[in-house]
Amino acid sequence: MNVDVPEKIATHRSGDIPLRHIAIIMDGNGRWAQKRLMPRTVGHRAGVKSVRRVIEACGQRGIEVLTLFAFSSENWRRPRKEVGTLMDLFFTALEDEARNLHESNVQLRVIGDRNAFGERLRNKIADVEALTANNSGLKLVIAANYGGRWDIACAARRLAERVRAGELDPEQIGVAEMGAEMCLADLPEPDLFIRTGGEQRISNFLLWQLTYTELYFTPVLWPDFNEQHLDEAIGAFTRRQRRFGHTGEQVEKLNNA
Repeated sequence: MNVDVPEKIATHRSGDIPLRHIAIIMDGNGRWAQKRLMPRTVGHRAGVKSVRRVIEACGQRGIEVLTLFAFSSENWRRPRKEVGTLMDLFFTALEDEARNLHESNVQLRVIGDRNAFGERLRNKIADVEALTANNSGLKLVIAANYGGRWDIACAARRLAERVRAGELDPEQIGVAEMGAEMCLADLPEPDLFIRTGGEQRISNFLLWQLTYTELYFTPVLWPDFNEQHLDEAIGAFTRRQRRFGHTGEQVEKLNNA
């Protein structure tokens, strides 16, 4: 997957580069609950409501792709009870929201290693993906048991298998060939990355895909994140100049040409 550099690379507010794909790390559920002297699991349940709000808001704003980091490959290290609650919430959310997603013309895709999930959850994921597969509206990507390093390793493994099978010569492998094997290879790369909760890390999320993504960090905890906060992040994006390796002077010349 090559970085798609537009002929004009002005700031988004000029209208030359649309905001097509937003990726979000939904951080702060546990701290939201602890501030209220509640179990962390209460915060995760509250976070589901924010997911609904943001999905609806992105659809209304014409965003093509929304990718949400729901559960990382490192999150298995959390307390067993919390992990169990997250798995139950994932299943319940899929079950409760499937019809609404479908009626809203949202297409759901789940990326990550599903082998660690129970059969019941794997089947539910497959059912909702099949139900919404032909929808033409917002593409909602849920990253679950996902890690950027895992994604890159899987891509390298698939290329190695093609080399072993004699289908590909090692000298033919470049950025495009590697990118084509990554998760989300058929979708535009994220334009805007948002992390809630105040931390300023990417945390093994879409490492390959975030190469030229604009990063936005907010102290707002995920259960409090709403349409206004989303618009603030989008507003910050519109005020930035995306250079894609060019200098600022080159960008201005290209845009004035």
